[in-house]
Amino acid sequence: MRKEDRIRLILQFFREQMPEVTTELEFASVFQLLVAVVLSAQCTDKRVNMVTPELFRRFPDARTMAEAEPDDVLEYVKSVSYPNSKALHLVQLARKLMEEHHGEVPCDMNQLLALPGVGRKTANVMQAVAFGRNAMAVDTHVYRVSHRMGLVSSSANTPLKVERELMRHIPAGDLPRAHHWLLLHGRYVCTSRAPHCQKCQLEALCPKKMEGSRLTK
Repeated sequence: MRKEDRIRLILQFFREQMPEVTTELEFASVFQLLVAVVLSAQCTDKRVNMVTPELFRRFPDARTMAEAEPDDVLEYVKSVSYPNSKALHLVQLARKLMEEHHGEVPCDMNQLLALPGVGRKTANVMQAVAFGRNAMAVDTHVYRVSHRMGLVSSSANTPLKVERELMRHIPAGDLPRAHHWLLLHGRYVCTSRAPHCQKCQLEALCPKKMEGSRLTK
């Protein structure tokens, strides 16, 4: 089957099964979404959602977090991965938002990338979820599923290359949802160590390109 046909059929399946889909992170503002996404790096959304309610009660916006010290934030996020560096980045991020953006999260990609602790994946999540832009965030799940299902070529051996290939092949109207489709499929069905192929509704379309599919960079 040609890649183009496979992508078309897979997208058709997701459109029918998950017409409305978004992040599983819990938040009440664009700033809180940004904080949650920063915390989610190499950490589960479930764990992040366990710490953010108290964190956001204490620091609901950029102003209150900018007034804190990293150790203040650390008390709330110490159970996530890399808590010390994330606490530092969040305080620095909040201060930069106050100093340069009046406390608001910018929608410009370059301005997002200039924020402490914000990499390309985080910036793309913000573009798609917060601002409705046609962006493709590539995390470990999206990277793995894209390779296993033959959505990208074997030469797409970095997240950026996967992002660019997916952007070329996925219609613009699907892009804000496509990240979540692939992420959730990877999180619950096409899992890293033991994919549930026997119950995957896309099994007949999947070429099962497993070799190297667990690589994240």
